[in-house]
Amino acid sequence: MNYRVVQWSTGNVGRHALAGIAARPDLELAGVWVSDPAKVGRDAGELAGLGRPLGVAATDDADALLALRPDCVVYTAMADDRITEALADLRRILRTGVNVVSSSPVFLQFPDGVVPEEISGPVRAAALEGGSSLWVNGVDPGFANDWLPLTLTGISERIDEVRCLEILDYATYDNRKVVFDIMGFGSPLEDKPMLLQPGVLTLAWGSVVRQLAAGLDVELDAVEEHYERLPAPETFPISSGTIERGTAAALRFEVRGMRGGRPVCVLEHVTRLRPDLGPDWPQPTGQGCYRVQVTGEPNYTLDLRLLGSDGDHNTAGLKATAMRLVNAVPAVVRAAPGLLTGLDLPLVTGRGLVR
Repeated sequence: MNYRVVQWSTGNVGRHALAGIAARPDLELAGVWVSDPAKVGRDAGELAGLGRPLGVAATDDADALLALRPDCVVYTAMADDRITEALADLRRILRTGVNVVSSSPVFLQFPDGVVPEEISGPVRAAALEGGSSLWVNGVDPGFANDWLPLTLTGISERIDEVRCLEILDYATYDNRKVVFDIMGFGSPLEDKPMLLQPGVLTLAWGSVVRQLAAGLDVELDAVEEHYERLPAPETFPISSGTIERGTAAALRFEVRGMRGGRPVCVLEHVTRLRPDLGPDWPQPTGQGCYRVQVTGEPNYTLDLRLLGSDGDHNTAGLKATAMRLVNAVPAVVRAAPGLLTGLDLPLVTGRGLVR
């Protein structure tokens, strides 16, 4: 069975999602939505960088795309600084009876205990009204800290702690808004960027520890945040700008799910802009990796190395986010209406992708 899909945005993740849709024999690209007027009318293959046309022109007419009655929308529009607008987009799409796989807002990955019902409730209601399903996921939050760790726990005798780490160098991640404005790199250490405002880490990654706890049948007592930053020893360039000497150049944070006074489910990020920063912090396997550590009986460490065909680990991370969504389209279309989590879907594989 083939599924008709609309790609919603063609930015850092969306262009890889377009390539992924084109790669799957069971998906048909029905339309492409863009916010940039300069992209309107351009072929989807050009926007995806495929070097060949896909025969679908981009549009900024959302009504026209929804009138096509696609089976699913792959929603990859930026939501970090436009959460209200993104939630409104999702409700609108779901009410029309169109299923959605989305990379944001990330707290909808597992919203229970993370955001109040007045935020997640209207999304659930819109899905039920339209008889459609929504699944929010990616690589992190997503595969690297839901199915990957939960699968590993399936060979445990006793579990004391599950820790999921992202250990990446963001120097080649070309998104100034995320790197400078949201994460606060290049800013004075005494300034608190958006990401480090009280409660924001929990809003973004609390869904991770809550879902892990649910998958392990653990009731958490609390979720705690911790972070530390390191300054640049000198001025140096990165893909999205310049990091001045003395400004933030490395960040390590944890979102800890607590039980009985100790962490049992932990999300940890170690983000550098140069490999020599924070030498005593966890180091990646290869250029960058996602790591799962299960402490108990026995102890397990699992590293997922990332590397794109262009030699950049950040490209691989963007592709992983895009393909986590695209490959799940058939399962989400077949699922019962409502807001889905990683605990609700069957095994999603790269069916049909072997060349």
